[in-house]
Amino acid sequence: MKIRIFEWFLELIGKRENKIMTDPMVYDNRELSWLKFNTRVLEEAEDDRNPFCERLSFLSIFQSNLDEFFMVRCGSLYDQMHLSQKIKDNKTGMTCEEQLLAIYEQVRHLTARKDEAYQALLHEMEKQQIEICNYADMAQEDIRFLDTYFAEEVHPLLSPQIVGKKQPFPFLKNKDIHAVVVLEKKGHEKLGIVPCNMEVFPRMVKIPGHENRYMLMEELILHYIPQIFEHYRVKSKSLIRIIRNADIELDEEMYDDDTDFRQLMEQMVKRRKKLCPIKLEYSRLMDDAVLNRLGKYLGLKKKQMFHSEAPLDFSFFSEIRDLLRGKRELFYPKYTPHVPADIHMDEKIIPQVQEKDRLLFFPYESMNPFLRLLDEAAEDPEVVSLKMTLYRVANDSKVVEALIRAAENGKEVLVLVELRARFDEKNNIGWSRRLEDAGCRILYGLDKLKVHSKLCLITRMHEGHISYITQIGTGNYNEKTAKLYTDLSLMTADQGIGEETNEVFQHLSMGQVMPETELLMVAPKCLRNKILDKIDEQIALAREGEPAYVGAKMNSLTDKCIIDKLIMASQAGVKIELIVRGSCCLIAGVPGYTENITVRSIVGRYLEHSRIYIFGRNEVYIASADFMTRNTIHRVEAATPVLDPDLKARVLEMFDILMADNVKARIQMADGQYVRAQTGEVQVNAQEYFEK
Repeated sequence: MKIRIFEWFLELIGKRENKIMTDPMVYDNRELSWLKFNTRVLEEAEDDRNPFCERLSFLSIFQSNLDEFFMVRCGSLYDQMHLSQKIKDNKTGMTCEEQLLAIYEQVRHLTARKDEAYQALLHEMEKQQIEICNYADMAQEDIRFLDTYFAEEVHPLLSPQIVGKKQPFPFLKNKDIHAVVVLEKKGHEKLGIVPCNMEVFPRMVKIPGHENRYMLMEELILHYIPQIFEHYRVKSKSLIRIIRNADIELDEEMYDDDTDFRQLMEQMVKRRKKLCPIKLEYSRLMDDAVLNRLGKYLGLKKKQMFHSEAPLDFSFFSEIRDLLRGKRELFYPKYTPHVPADIHMDEKIIPQVQEKDRLLFFPYESMNPFLRLLDEAAEDPEVVSLKMTLYRVANDSKVVEALIRAAENGKEVLVLVELRARFDEKNNIGWSRRLEDAGCRILYGLDKLKVHSKLCLITRMHEGHISYITQIGTGNYNEKTAKLYTDLSLMTADQGIGEETNEVFQHLSMGQVMPETELLMVAPKCLRNKILDKIDEQIALAREGEPAYVGAKMNSLTDKCIIDKLIMASQAGVKIELIVRGSCCLIAGVPGYTENITVRSIVGRYLEHSRIYIFGRNEVYIASADFMTRNTIHRVEAATPVLDPDLKARVLEMFDILMADNVKARIQMADGQYVRAQTGEVQVNAQEYFEK
């Protein structure tokens, strides 16, 4: 009888927890949450407290973010929508179609805000004596120049096309701007298309006689459309830009032992350029008949078409920034990363790491100590091997050059190059060839699992004894992003960490994943479960009336399994502090569910990219993995404990300062919306604090 009552009690608890875990109040949709993040980027463009040229950058980033979002996330949803099996979001229950409709609605609001932000920046631009003009603004001498310039420099290079039975609708390149015109002749209407090829023409046409007066090339072409189609009457004209689906995944049959994986990836990069359109933007109001016609040609519906008053591409902002480069007050103050006080660049790095763990905090601290470590390893006669995972590297990578030098010096160099790093495939293919030519042993990752971990292992042999120096980081081995992204890089001579890292590489070499670990957390088999266990430990402490705490910093939080565990921890009384820059599918502050959880997002000068896990304020990890299912289950990721007491205290201090930010931080409210942190008597801008 007692057993049956106990089983009934467990069943009751299970039903209660199941109800909690599936209550939609505590979940946000991943895609809609990401749009909230991009709204925060747009807010930085709108914020006149930011220097003018930095506001230009934020608006350009907002647009490029949105382009990639449609190419990848909307592309994926669009593909899933056409499957026979209806796929639903596992947190909100939304179907793919419902998600896309909600995205389209939000993007229309954001497009209107983007247009307003552009107009405001245009006025600010004029105060800096830079004008982006329309033809109507031109004086007669300007018009004479443009007439001649178009006739002699532009018109001969154009490739106009009239769509008809013998001339099918042309292929429009992804993100290129095209002029579209409705033509009439003898009562018949036709559609004309003119590419405004940015690779051939300068984007900004300088008007002579003025210091900084320009006209955008696409606007110039659009004005002279009647001359291009001189035998037709122009009824209407507009500029359009399409975004194509770029979500390409390898099919199962492509994974074959006889397949040249690098060659396969090259083919896939080419395929991406030709995938179906997912979005159309247009700059002039067009009647429904024309939009329907374009939609028919492109396979798009009206809901996938967006009108914009602003230019369809903000890449010309970089030219404007260059024009204003001499006005330092229009930019963030120049900052030069420094070397940490506990690292001495006039001494060898290897002995310093052997003496004590060292931590680099990018972009505030320089990447040079790590680069020096690689250079020393390449030359050190006691170093027998270097092993490294590469996900994204710079175009002129010093990291890769050091690996090549090590191989040329006769050391074993094993490099796992992840060819599936989205939009970096071409760059990685090129580097893999150079490494291979230098004698490095190259791996291309695992079937269906991207290798996203940031691991570097230096193996030394001294008097017959093996020792390791391990570097584990939160960001890529990329000198460029190390100056733009906040990341952490731990260099340690701890032999336990080195031995486990060596095991990771041994398993990767055999196409396998780590089955279990003691010190490290390594996805896909021993990261999520360890995180859940650590949270359970804090739940147990809270239920015993002991202080309990979980802190985490990441780019995105979407893993429902971890989210549900955090909800349980909140209900048990665990204090949870989360810093989530991008998508966050957990809604904090919901009474009865997540009232012990705080979620903050920081968007500022640098992109917050570091991942930190804290359990009970006494266990600290840095990691390559966000709390996303793609990271915890579908990738090879690595997290390392910070064992050195001084470095542990330093990471905790970093986290606390980020939590105290009341200038660039936004706090998530119980309705899922984000509001700026309330400014107290003392303003704390965490990124400026770390620069000091």
